Amino acid sequence: MLMPSIFNDHFVENLFDDMFTTPFMNGKSPFGKVGMNTDVQEFGDRYQLDIELPGYEKEDIQAELKDGYLTIKASHSGKVEQNDNKGNFIRRERYMGQSQRSFYVGKNMKQEDIKASFENGVLKLIVPKRAELPAEEKQYIRIEG
Repeated sequence: MLMPSIFNDHFVENLFDDMFTTPFMNGKSPFGKVGMNTDVQEFGDRYQLDIELPGYEKEDIQAELKDGYLTIKASHSGKVEQNDNKGNFIRRERYMGQSQRSFYVGKNMKQEDIKASFENGVLKLIVPKRAELPAEEKQYIRIEG
């Protein structure tokens, strides 16, 4: 599965990332990307991810760092709203269930370096920039003949 990276802009990754959330599908994807629109901003020493999670509470959200991937999971409980007139739903568009999204942040990232806050339906993550490791010097084997 292709995962978007916050460190670069890959057209092909974005193409596949958004393939199943076209307007024709009304933003509802069977692959779990429901309501996780994300803005990624680059600052001098950090990246900031603002992830829209409308209708979620802080307790509904998890952020996990594993093998260089920062994964955001959100789940709505299946509790049914009660109303006095006991009307039947003709249309129900608010999403109930689980969704998640992952971003590659690098294998040398540490959990304690990432800061998170949640306010007004927006999860804000601050991810520090890491110094890039120098490229290994290539060593070629001489071919005789």
